[in-house]
Amino acid sequence: MLNELLLRMANPITDGLFEKIVTEDYAKSPLVMMTIMEKLTLRAIAETGIRAETGKALKRPMGSPLRLSPWEKLLLNPRQLFQLPTAKQSNIKTQVTIGPNAKRPLQIDLPILITGMSYGGSLNLKMKEALAKGAALAGTATNTGESAVSSEERKAAKFLVGQYNRGGWLNTPEQLKQLDAIEVQLGQGAWGGAVESSMKYEEMDEHLRELWHVKPGETSGKKARFKGVNSPEEIINLVNQLQKTYEVPIGIKIAATHFIERELEIIGQTKADFIVIDGQEGGTAAAALTLEDDMGLPTLFGISRTVDWLRKQGKREQFSLIAAGGLRTPGEFLKALALGADAVYIGSIAIIASLQSQMIKALPENPAPQLALYNGSLADQFDVDEGSRHLANFFQSCREEMIMALQAMGKNNIRDLGREDLVCIDREIAAALKIGYAGEPVFRRGTVHLAAK
Repeated sequence: MLNELLLRMANPITDGLFEKIVTEDYAKSPLVMMTIMEKLTLRAIAETGIRAETGKALKRPMGSPLRLSPWEKLLLNPRQLFQLPTAKQSNIKTQVTIGPNAKRPLQIDLPILITGMSYGGSLNLKMKEALAKGAALAGTATNTGESAVSSEERKAAKFLVGQYNRGGWLNTPEQLKQLDAIEVQLGQGAWGGAVESSMKYEEMDEHLRELWHVKPGETSGKKARFKGVNSPEEIINLVNQLQKTYEVPIGIKIAATHFIERELEIIGQTKADFIVIDGQEGGTAAAALTLEDDMGLPTLFGISRTVDWLRKQGKREQFSLIAAGGLRTPGEFLKALALGADAVYIGSIAIIASLQSQMIKALPENPAPQLALYNGSLADQFDVDEGSRHLANFFQSCREEMIMALQAMGKNNIRDLGREDLVCIDREIAAALKIGYAGEPVFRRGTVHLAAK
């Protein structure tokens, strides 16, 4: 009865609207807004409105919506007859070592780590605790991001990677000696590399002010460069001094760009133990839209070009490689490893996993990230134990699916993956990545024989 009444009430409205659409001059028709949205997109219209209202650079959480790495065009290669599948899944190993040449290598149970997302600059303390605890339950590492080591995160983490950062918050012996690996943060994919940013005293709570040593009236932030470091040579010296001073693996993180080989020439002169390549699809709490959408290199090509350069220079064994930027699924993780990465960082998808059952606390009135962000209006409602449990479940689910795929490919160890385990449905991409093209037989004359990882 109610449905029928509502339909009768709506009928004259819809009739009038439809008549107006099909009879009015186009410029006066409601249809014109539909065509404007088709041309400009609703997102561009909304972003234009915010710019016109505020006159300030826009900042978008979680990174760019653009996904430029064509992971879906790559497939993994199972074996059935010429090589048999692995007999038992229990025989397949997923453990990896980051920085095997370091005095104290970082050994983790699976090649998936939580990427750098800072307490204060990005996430609230509860979310940082949940990420650390969830990673610990899975036997892997979490990352401080561009912040300092809090006692809460250190206690929750089994393995903690710390970012030697351009804000200086972690760059002291007292902080550095608490870490299981040190990552010199020279750039970030979602920030177009390295860009300065700041945070006012009144935007911080007392816990963060104490951790960052910020006094009343002060503004804290990161610069585009490290203090006192103004040349490639000084970067090399910085990294080498850290490697000399600390026993844990020392790494360098950069945003992937079209100049990646030139950047690697500098890294290749250091004594670093690992490299992090962060693609354009990487996330962040709040970067300007132009930095997120219009700068950098897609993650997939960042990985392949880095591995190719390291092999060509005979340095592949010197550096472990961690790939970051928009990776979401076990299949994508495996493809990144097959291209040559030793491990992958995840960020946005880890937050989503941690929020799994708690999004209802926010939706529909508020966006779910308000539970996770440092200045999120619902930060106090996030449950750490529940979030860490769901993140650990996500890790376990990914591990199980990855092992299934490895069994189908006849692998006993995840480190046995190589480019021969990939095929691409796009000829140009296949050639760029030096992997097989789906339209040609594997052993066709003239086909490039691919080196194993």
